[in-house]
Amino acid sequence: MATSKIRSIFLSIALMIQFIAVAQDANLLIGTYTQKGSKGIYLFHFDTATGKAVEISHTDSAKNPSFLTISKDKQNVYAVNESAEGSVSVYSLKNNQLNLLQSKSSKGASPCYIALSPDQRNLFVANYMGGSITSFHRFADGQISNPQQFIQHTGSSINQGRQEKAHVHGLFFSPEGKYLLTPDLGMDQVSIYPYQFKNGPPLDIQKVKSIQSNPGAGPRHLTFSSNGKFIYIIEELTGSISVYRFTKGVASFIQTIAIHPAASTTIHGSADIHLSPDGLFLYATNRGTENNIVKLPVLPNGKLDEKRISYYSTQGNAPRNFTITPEGNWLLVANQESNNVIVFKRNITTGELINTGNSIKVSMPVCLLFY
Repeated sequence: MATSKIRSIFLSIALMIQFIAVAQDANLLIGTYTQKGSKGIYLFHFDTATGKAVEISHTDSAKNPSFLTISKDKQNVYAVNESAEGSVSVYSLKNNQLNLLQSKSSKGASPCYIALSPDQRNLFVANYMGGSITSFHRFADGQISNPQQFIQHTGSSINQGRQEKAHVHGLFFSPEGKYLLTPDLGMDQVSIYPYQFKNGPPLDIQKVKSIQSNPGAGPRHLTFSSNGKFIYIIEELTGSISVYRFTKGVASFIQTIAIHPAASTTIHGSADIHLSPDGLFLYATNRGTENNIVKLPVLPNGKLDEKRISYYSTQGNAPRNFTITPEGNWLLVANQESNNVIVFKRNITTGELINTGNSIKVSMPVCLLFY
């Protein structure tokens, strides 16, 4: 009996040590614009005990790999090359080194977002200036086909400077993988495409539905609650977040709130949006002259508690993408124009952000992705 208890204690200690080792080991991919000297995609080791990062490697000649995604098996990284001609690059990831395998045309100008389907069978690209969506079949070896489906959006809205035509700005799968939602800043619309698992084109354009944003809102990115019942859409041009209930591919409006101070007269440039891992807090970034990250508690009914909104300086200019570590202890934000990634310690109980003083120096960081 005593021997069994001793073995159990030693096993528990060993598992705890293994958990701590894993918890302290995280790697970070950073996508960038390359006009000002960046090498492309950077790989860092991130210590989740201290919040400090050390560069591991980088690509040599990628052009504007502004947004990234990674396969579930961590064997391949996919990047848009955000330029007028528009392309997609496929990399193998081995021993924390990226090796270019393929480059394919995105069939649209300035691709700005990329996403793999949850079943890993298809890759989707949002062409911002092209106002279109392109899909590629993904093979078992991680490489991709030539473009297999191309969907052109057409339309405009009231902001003549930014909404003169369609501008697809993101690609987001519902948690169960049955729908792909595509915010279009130019059309003030989020399209809801059923994702087809079997035969035919991956997106069923005959059964597409949509969410119509307020005129001039400019929907940019969105996030789902983990149970898939609520959608939170960040609207770049009005600096707002709209909340919708989501049921079987149909969205119903719940709430719209401003995410800037009431006295603010700046031109808004809201950028990114994510929920904390426990779903209790929503965070969003504002650019322009605000350069902050916003925290909002999420109420049990899915609404945001706008009476308890908090603002934190991003310690830089033009915060774009940000990410939260899986356990929720750290939040990192990429400041594109000040060439830094700022590391915040996050209180998982209150959601508060504390600037650690840790930063990563990278030219024009745009996308952050833990792997």
